[in-house]
Amino acid sequence: MSACGCDQSGLRPLDEAIAELLAQVPIPPPAQWRSLQQALGLTLAEPVHAPRPMPAWDNSAMDGYALRAADLAEAGGYLPLAGRIAAGDAALQALPAGHALRIFTGAPLPPGADSVVPQELVRLDGEGVWLPACAAGDHVRRRGEEFARGACVLPAGQRLRAPQVALLASLGVAEVAVRRPLRVGLLSSGNELREPGESLRPGQIYDANRHGLLAALRGWGLEVGDCGVLVDELSASRDALSLAATEWDVLISSGGVSVGEEDHLKQAVRELGELCLWRLAIQPGKPFAFGTVCGTPWIGLPGNPVAALLTALVVARPFLLAAQGRSEVLPQALPLTAGFDWPKANARRQYLRARLEPVAGELRVVPHVHQGSAMLTGLCWADGLAIVEVGRTLAAGDTVDFLPLDSLLA
Repeated sequence: MSACGCDQSGLRPLDEAIAELLAQVPIPPPAQWRSLQQALGLTLAEPVHAPRPMPAWDNSAMDGYALRAADLAEAGGYLPLAGRIAAGDAALQALPAGHALRIFTGAPLPPGADSVVPQELVRLDGEGVWLPACAAGDHVRRRGEEFARGACVLPAGQRLRAPQVALLASLGVAEVAVRRPLRVGLLSSGNELREPGESLRPGQIYDANRHGLLAALRGWGLEVGDCGVLVDELSASRDALSLAATEWDVLISSGGVSVGEEDHLKQAVRELGELCLWRLAIQPGKPFAFGTVCGTPWIGLPGNPVAALLTALVVARPFLLAAQGRSEVLPQALPLTAGFDWPKANARRQYLRARLEPVAGELRVVPHVHQGSAMLTGLCWADGLAIVEVGRTLAAGDTVDFLPLDSLLA
């Protein structure tokens, strides 16, 4: 593992850069009405209010016996049975005083009953049942205890996943207003790039960036257009960007934003619009750039594969989710125990590819041995990112912030 401490003058602090990006988020896409299954993975455009309370009536939380708690002595007692009621039945008849009723999970509590005793605690005895003492309200789901009619159950800006779809279905909601998916045009830059499956000539490599970024962007519920590979030539870059800007809500490219003579994207962006941000105090990923092309937001990611994917997850993701209309866009790091030493401070915030492993009887954050920005195996091995702040060193046992990869890919 290494920590480069090279001169970092002129680099934008990461939190400041993310705030600047969020300040320039465009208006989210228009709303569309979709069925629940068509809305899966999309973002709510309007809040959803409960058309009914949940539960809609008092019901049993257990398979057992419904009764009035006051009908039993402190030591329990015997009650005759007055019938049975299952889920789906209507509880129209009141429970006679001094009786119990066989009841099943989810069945409505009959008028007069105020508690349920689980079946495993009772003893059947002829036409009745012996029950232990209970308190009013035991094992009863009260009407409206989860939420009342009219309550906001899902706010605008929330992405619909399996739990949200299940909740909407439980309320009888068949259609919801969601944002049309943000349309992202994705490009790679580099004469050396070839598609997987093609033969490589000397000096050529396969285009990992475009495929990895396609997967990440689609995982966030965005519509992604594969705009191919840009030639390392200014006029070609300018023409491709100009065309793509007319077709997509946001443009994302990887490569071509460093300081080499063949990195033409920044100049093409300047000629077509504005370069607002370049070079961040982050490792890996320093050459990250942001601007506009013919009025369309453009994000320029680094060319190294790990740097491209990591800056997409950490820096570009909040902007893209906000542009989609999402309300929660900044990930929450977990303060965990470091299982490693990091003795050299750095002028850039470092995101180490790491995972949780048992060390000294507890789970600790352990980084991969290879932290190079072109080494994808470390990112595949990792289940999160350990954050080493600017100017900080670490010793095993210190607290370190850890970003789970699952949270960044959702």
